Amino acid sequence: MYQKHPEFEEPQDEEIKIWRYLDFTKFVSYLNKKALFFTRADKLDDRFEGKFTDEDINRWKDVLKIKRKTEKIEILNGFRKVINISSWHINEYESAAMWKLYLTSKEGVAIQSTFKRLKDSFKVNKVDEIYIGFVKYIDYEKDSIPGGNIFNPFLYKRKSFEHEKELRAIIMKFALAEQTKGKHILYVDPEWIGNYVESDLSVLIENVVVSPTAPDWFAELIRSIMNKFGLTDIEIKQSDLTKDPLY
Repeated sequence: MYQKHPEFEEPQDEEIKIWRYLDFTKFVSYLNKKALFFTRADKLDDRFEGKFTDEDINRWKDVLKIKRKTEKIEILNGFRKVINISSWHINEYESAAMWKLYLTSKEGVAIQSTFKRLKDSFKVNKVDEIYIGFVKYIDYEKDSIPGGNIFNPFLYKRKSFEHEKELRAIIMKFALAEQTKGKHILYVDPEWIGNYVESDLSVLIENVVVSPTAPDWFAELIRSIMNKFGLTDIEIKQSDLTKDPLY
């Protein structure tokens, strides 16, 4: 279930709005699994996920022997395979940019939630320890990432990604011994790209917003599918981007 963690900076306002933009098939998979999908950090598009900065590496060169430094970097790269992430966009309003970034087709939805709803949705989960916090954006050539905790490199990104305004939920998921295929226990089965994490979607989802590029019949399809999964009280909205001006 959700737990506080000293390295994770959380919103002071529990009702702050957060959004998850996703394709139709991914949305249906959430409903079917009654879970959110957390992507393995090394499978995300940003190759810097979980990496330390140039300044950090330069500092290690001065204080560690080359062999020890190399071993440490290998271990940190291994942790990228067991850290799983669910990313949310913080915004009071719907974002045209996020639709374009995260949809691969015209048919998609945005789950609108809040920080409180996100953390409360994990009360049903008795298996995973789930932490939630802001992503901080820094200069990877000049700035450093605090050490002392394995989660810290996953709570920082390059300034180029500031537009994401990201709040992320993180779990650490180790493979079972028989799934490592002879590798160190730190590594996962190479077929893994992430994990479904049990979540009460009736608590999580405040509204579902239909993509502005979706055809007219798409909202009715979403309503029908959500009804089949018992999510009958959640409002489905058309995107504000489809509205016409008043004059």
